[in-house]
Amino acid sequence: MIEIKNVTKKYGKVIAVDNISFEVENGEIVGLLGPNGAGKSTTMNMITGFIEPTEGTIIVDGYDMSKKPKKAKREIGYMPEGVPLYADMTVKEFVKFMAEIKRVDKRERNIKVEKVIEQTGLKDVEKKLIKNLSRGYKQRVSMAGALVGEPKVLILDEPTVGLDPKQITEIRSLIKELGKTHTIILSSHILSEVSQICQRVVIINKGKIIAVDTPENLEMKVSNKNIVYVTVEDQENKIERVSEKIKEITNIKLIKENNDKTKQYMLESDNDIDLRKIVFQEFAKENITIFELKKEDATLEDAFMKLIEGGNK
Repeated sequence: MIEIKNVTKKYGKVIAVDNISFEVENGEIVGLLGPNGAGKSTTMNMITGFIEPTEGTIIVDGYDMSKKPKKAKREIGYMPEGVPLYADMTVKEFVKFMAEIKRVDKRERNIKVEKVIEQTGLKDVEKKLIKNLSRGYKQRVSMAGALVGEPKVLILDEPTVGLDPKQITEIRSLIKELGKTHTIILSSHILSEVSQICQRVVIINKGKIIAVDTPENLEMKVSNKNIVYVTVEDQENKIERVSEKIKEITNIKLIKENNDKTKQYMLESDNDIDLRKIVFQEFAKENITIFELKKEDATLEDAFMKLIEGGNK
């Protein structure tokens, strides 16, 4: 659906995007991640045709953006960061305006506008001025503007920024639903959000792509330690003595003492065993009561930080 081939963008001597290549399959939701200034917004702006690459090729649904820009852009709905809307229009007026800009057939325009308003949950506020809406509803209006015209591709730049937890949940659910019928590229600083929504992640730093993979694979790659956290009742301080007898434990550390007289320890072992089973069995033999036992899991944020820090060395 989207092909980015050896794309570079220069501003004078500054290289904003440096020879990047990746593909997005039809119906896929892909997250574009990177620190501020990494080249994410520049990449999105090039995919939408808002700016031209200095070098390279961008193909959207089979159309080369440089050779057939109108046909390529017709397949794209873009929701920019910051929700730039016409505040003195009503919701319905704005969506109709976007339909006119996108040259939606006049005979079908009203039907398609109504469909998008329903789809984005804006029916109850369609007659309200945009300036009087909450931030969450403004995000929905921006989404409706991107959706009208039935584009095959949606480009969403920070779609949940500035929203409260309820609004974030609603927009995430909407994106997941749209993912059933659209190809989506989204940029977000909320890595847990990307992990929940996206099937693949493209990580960019200093204009270069440093990783393209699924969130699960990226998390596994940085999970190079086998660590469990155990909270126990241990008034006699038996845990360190018992842990020393368990040859699989390579490191033990007291993390904190709780007000209920329990203690939390970190236990570390080699990566190829499940330490939880061993700890449960051995602690039971010594009558050490376990209140909580959990394994440390790597997150997409861990993977992101490790890749970025590695690229900065």
